[in-house]
Amino acid sequence: MPKDRPEAPTLTGAILSVAQITAADRSAMAAGTPGTLLMQRAGEAVAREILRRWTPRPVAVLCGPGNNGGDGFVVAVALAQAGWPVRLALLGGSDAPRGDAEHHARRWTGAIEPLTAGVLDDAELVVDSLFGSGLSRPLEPQVSDILACAARRGLPIIAVDVPSGIMGDSGENHGAAAAACTVTFVAKKPGHLLLPGRDLCGEIVVADIGMPQSVLDSLGVDTWENTPALWRERLPQLLPTANKYSRGHALLYGGYPMTGAARMTARAAARMGAGLTTIAVPECAFAIYAAAMTSIMVQPLTQDRDLADLLGDPRYSAFSIGPGAGATDATRERTLALLQTGKPVVLDADAISVFASRPEELFQAIRAPCVMTPHEGEFRRIFDASGNKLIRARRAAARSGAVIVLKGADTVIAAPDGRAIVNANAPATLATAGSGDVLSGFILGLLAQGMDAFPAAAAAVWMHGACAAAFGPGLLAEDLPDLLPDVLRLLAGTDHP
Repeated sequence: MPKDRPEAPTLTGAILSVAQITAADRSAMAAGTPGTLLMQRAGEAVAREILRRWTPRPVAVLCGPGNNGGDGFVVAVALAQAGWPVRLALLGGSDAPRGDAEHHARRWTGAIEPLTAGVLDDAELVVDSLFGSGLSRPLEPQVSDILACAARRGLPIIAVDVPSGIMGDSGENHGAAAAACTVTFVAKKPGHLLLPGRDLCGEIVVADIGMPQSVLDSLGVDTWENTPALWRERLPQLLPTANKYSRGHALLYGGYPMTGAARMTARAAARMGAGLTTIAVPECAFAIYAAAMTSIMVQPLTQDRDLADLLGDPRYSAFSIGPGAGATDATRERTLALLQTGKPVVLDADAISVFASRPEELFQAIRAPCVMTPHEGEFRRIFDASGNKLIRARRAAARSGAVIVLKGADTVIAAPDGRAIVNANAPATLATAGSGDVLSGFILGLLAQGMDAFPAAAAAVWMHGACAAAFGPGLLAEDLPDLLPDVLRLLAGTDHP
């Protein structure tokens, strides 16, 4: 097992695919846990969440013909027993649902109505138990219309597993209505965290339904939600014997005439804890950088060999190129030169786009730890853009040999060996010029201190979001480095975020 692999003896923070959840259900039943019992526990978990959040009120329970609908029958029974007025509608009419759901349908003693908008009359709450995360097709108009009707009436919806119409593995929306709360089971699925699914789930509650630990241990988890538990223990430690040289020396290329991007990257690397940070810049830009930097060293490149000499200096521990570099042949040559050092490299912006016509040249040059941080446009220039975000990031990491940070409100961090982490703490205020340059600097600062590429990328992405959330509205990218110390103190303290 790679030393930077998150250890997960339980499923805390794990994200399971639809296939993994299906396999877990089958394994649990094969090990002696009846499917009807798992369904009972799932429906009761939803009912408990409803009882915790709302006072008794008329509720409409919308059931599908499969296991998700069976959960809905359990919810209806539990709420009725608690004294709630309950109306239940079944897709397909009064015929009993299939499989284990039939057992729980027989326990419902009330009327089973057809699935029409009439079931919403007088309702003050809707339970969406029509389809779960395994749905692989758009909702039929009958279903999407009734969900849209509930939304128009402003009725709060509590979704069972996922809002019906959200694809569990991709987060794609094929007719869902936004839920106030979604109760899922065992672990989150990708669709709970990838957009637009995440925005339609409301608050997500993961309920324990008593899945045997032996089943959980057999699932081969390779995807996680980004939380400090994954990488906190791997963060660089401040030792009493440390000095600026032992804390690493980051070197990045600063372009011209766009100088602001690299300056923000450099400052972010220094704030992250790199003992020394140097920007190598064209001679014509030296005065601009030197006037703006204080603790950051500025090295002018006056001769053709100057960059090569810097890259050969063993004191530098990690490199970065891209922000403000320019999409030129010179940037391509410099990028390849950085990669040839065998030291960790962060590639962003122009250092990615410049390989649009020759991506294989870039991929073949990656032989050491490398983190690429493309946004969607940069990603499409050199990678296959088909498939959902998780698939695309994984495929790109495997093809390039780099850790891929596919940026966005639902950033995905993917390692070449197939592991992936989905980030969900980024506020909308990060949609501002230069925030990606700061993220590159955060990653560079961790790599310079010796942190492995995959957890370093995940940690930087999470801290980037935490900094922005702490600031709130009005955020500028240059604010982010100065917000980092508070986040680092929080991570180092006893009060875990």
